[in-house]
Amino acid sequence: MTAERIASKWRPVAVRTSPLERCVVTGRLIAEACGLESITSDGLQDLHYGDWQWKTHDEVKEKWPRLYAAWKATPHLVRFPSGESLQDIVLRAADVVRAMIEGFPDDTVVLVGHDSVNRALLLQLLDQPLSAYWKLAQDPCCINVIEYDKEAVRVVSINDTSHIKWSDAGAPPLVVKMRGA
Repeated sequence: MTAERIASKWRPVAVRTSPLERCVVTGRLIAEACGLESITSDGLQDLHYGDWQWKTHDEVKEKWPRLYAAWKATPHLVRFPSGESLQDIVLRAADVVRAMIEGFPDDTVVLVGHDSVNRALLLQLLDQPLSAYWKLAQDPCCINVIEYDKEAVRVVSINDTSHIKWSDAGAPPLVVKMRGA
């Protein structure tokens, strides 16, 4: 559905993806729908969670309770043990954006990354602090539209999932947490 939406609405000339399989598959489908090849880019790789990698939230909370609380409250001040910080992801993802601007200054490109990459880039493009990391939703297969010209960057839409037909994809999850009852 995401590939169909992109192919029907825009005419991208390039598709770059994170090297992780879930992005490679999504990027390949988008590229095929647009008659292109997708190319992986290490700069779009997911945030490296270091020692937290492949652990559940509960496992992390138990072993690193203070750091986990900081990640949820002040994500811009956290570096994962043996991993990255949000500043690291901004640097490498911004390099991908710069390369796209330099290589395709008058064209449309598609970048397929992870929610962490998207959030960090969107915050930078919106001139917002990394402390607002958790305030941006990034659902799977959402589309964020950014327009760039030589004078300005404009974020047109964030977390657009209107192309997802839930009747075809299954019911969207609905989680309601009640506190204090």
